[in-house]
Amino acid sequence: MQQAKLLLNCCAPARESVRKASSGMARRGPLANKVALVTASTDGIGFAIARRLARDGAHVVVSSRKQQNVDRAVAALQGEGLSVVGTVCHVGKAEDRERLVATAVNLHGGIDILVSNAAVNPFFGNIMDATEEMWDKILNINVKATALMTKAVVPEMEKRGGGSVVIVASIAAYTPFPGLGPYNVSKTALLGLTKNLAKELVQRNIRVNCLHQDSSRLASAVCCGWTRKGRRA
Repeated sequence: MQQAKLLLNCCAPARESVRKASSGMARRGPLANKVALVTASTDGIGFAIARRLARDGAHVVVSSRKQQNVDRAVAALQGEGLSVVGTVCHVGKAEDRERLVATAVNLHGGIDILVSNAAVNPFFGNIMDATEEMWDKILNINVKATALMTKAVVPEMEKRGGGSVVIVASIAAYTPFPGLGPYNVSKTALLGLTKNLAKELVQRNIRVNCLHQDSSRLASAVCCGWTRKGRRA
């Protein structure tokens, strides 16, 4: 975390400019002045989610492994008058996860929402042909990094009285795609992760839900969240 703070301190003038701009905006919508982090959010589903959150009033921090992708996405969304900033984040790297969290906290004072969208699939073929290296990469990024990213934001959500975690899975968790065995398994694992996190974090007033993508809709909700009274939410 110390390294992340040092990196952010180098950009103090820019941070102050963004903070003033954010505080001066008349935020409206159901997520007015909420702070949202979205991983892998410079194109595709992640970008669409980031845009919708910002249009609903949230201050959004987008991220990608490549700086040029972050710059392009931020420019596009700020061009729409939305409160969006971004930073490089490879979710498999602890220092990058720390920087993503620190960016939101330093610019906007906390975190209310995490959308964990980052995933990889470097393998296509029969599952018996998948190497140990392929299994490690897919499970590390798609599953372990999601759990660790959630762990990183929970303390900040608690400071604000609660929050919401949304994990992006896939229809492949239910109907496996041919040739994508390890990827299918990782997305199935995310359903289990969601159910476990939902039960553990309900006492902290943090909801955990999962999404799956299908061919007819951008994302369908799999409601695995729990309220403090123990009901699904």
